Amino acid sequence: MELVTEPVAARREEARHCAWCGRRLPDSGRIGRPRRYCAQPCRQRAYERRAAVQRGGLPEDAVVLSAGELADLQDRLFQLRCAAEDVATAAADGADGAELRRLAAELVDTARGLERLR
Repeated sequence: MELVTEPVAARREEARHCAWCGRRLPDSGRIGRPRRYCAQPCRQRAYERRAAVQRGGLPEDAVVLSAGELADLQDRLFQLRCAAEDVATAAADGADGAELRRLAAELVDTARGLERLR
């Protein structure tokens, strides 16, 4: 009988982020259920949002964004598209490897910024 512990160890090494604000959660090293929120105010805001979604009749997995959050998300999507177009243009123009690596790194940074919703 062989025990498989590699996936569990790999999951613990991944950085975890607050389900509300997106801040990185400290690695507690504790046994038990992992933390979902960095602090009580984030837990409270998440509860309030879940309660509001239930009262509004929206599905449980609905995502509710304010107008400001939507505008910010659209701006970041535009930045991602522009960064991807820069890479494509440089490749079509025959840019050297160093330039393509620099542009690809910028594309990755832009995509990482897009991953956060708040």
